[in-house]
Amino acid sequence: MDKQHHKIEISTYIIVWLSLLAFTSITVTIAGISLGKYTLFIALLIAAIKSALVINIFMHIKFDEPIFKAFLALSSATLIIIFVLTFFDIIYR
Repeated sequence: MDKQHHKIEISTYIIVWLSLLAFTSITVTIAGISLGKYTLFIALLIAAIKSALVINIFMHIKFDEPIFKAFLALSSATLIIIFVLTFFDIIYR
């Protein structure tokens, strides 16, 4: 099997790292602000964006075989189902 090597520029890593720092500071800021019911949703949205950056750039899933992407999609779907069930539990208490 012929493996193609991919090369990501160092500037891409720096931009992603700075983005992760920015999203982390936004998450900390939002934790101090009361947004009511939307606080948890926004925090999870930012966490999803951060994890997508890490998975695609630092873990190189973007360049991996389709089976790895399928397993990642399956695990992400499972996580989303768990989140939805948790939200329903919190809403109907």
